[in-house]
Amino acid sequence: MGSGPGAELGEFMRGDGVEPSLIELLLSVAAAADRIEALVRRATLAHLVGVTGATNVQGEAVHKLDEAANRILVDAVRASGRVAILVSEEMAEPLPLGGGPFALYIDPVDGSSNADVNGSLGSIFSIHAAVPAGLPPAGRAQRGSGYVMYGPGTSLMVTWGRGLHEFALDPDARRFVLARPDLRLPPSGRTYAVNSGRRAYWTAGVRAFVDDLTADDGKRGRPYSLRYSGSLTADLHRILLEGGVYCYPGDAKAADGKLRLLYEASPLAFLAEQGGGRASSGRAPILDIIPRTIHQRVPLYIGSVAEVELAEAYVRQEGAR
Repeated sequence: MGSGPGAELGEFMRGDGVEPSLIELLLSVAAAADRIEALVRRATLAHLVGVTGATNVQGEAVHKLDEAANRILVDAVRASGRVAILVSEEMAEPLPLGGGPFALYIDPVDGSSNADVNGSLGSIFSIHAAVPAGLPPAGRAQRGSGYVMYGPGTSLMVTWGRGLHEFALDPDARRFVLARPDLRLPPSGRTYAVNSGRRAYWTAGVRAFVDDLTADDGKRGRPYSLRYSGSLTADLHRILLEGGVYCYPGDAKAADGKLRLLYEASPLAFLAEQGGGRASSGRAPILDIIPRTIHQRVPLYIGSVAEVELAEAYVRQEGAR
């Protein structure tokens, strides 16, 4: 098949000169995603909707699908022998896996409550060189990152530092094949995604930014359309393809926002920048933030350069008052 559209994931990576150990790890993540996809398709029939009754380290309810997906990913990467330490949203502490050159950071199921309503879900991952205690350097040091979106079809968006590529899961062959290589984000878009239910807690700068996007101003391409599903990966997938901005800002109730740096914001920022986009906390590029804790939260503005720079301008203006 070669290295063009239709190439299998491992084949394409080998053609791009990726080191064998990284290929093996990404193939193990892809194999786990294949298994998770099958669970997602049968979640209702397999009684995997709803919560377990437990809470994770962030104090959030653990959904049945979270628990099952976490177990699948842990087993897959342990078997690969390529991961020394794994950090998961579903585990309070890093999990030593006995050796290997990499550290893996995962959100096993993004938007897990969407399973209860047959909505889109995702899995997010970040790969660093193995580090003591699981705390890596800033996100620019990532060796790879990606997400899998389980929607009408299943897409793997991935980078190993040489472009942004989309692979689609072939439901018959059960393998990820290249759908769109070297994706580039539009420099601007007409879509935004934000949890507007938190507007009462937003800072003045965030409110002004969203008011700008939704103004009645055709000459400036306004108003933007709101697209918000409750799944970060699903909302970002549209923006990576069509342009625009996803926002989860800090606010009066949660100054650092909701999203975690290591296994949500940073891997997605790496993807966006590899596609010519931008990701920011509003005050600093996400990929320049040095993590302090494994479950650290950070505000996130991600997508096309024009909209993220506009968000940063409003946040900076607010700080100057």
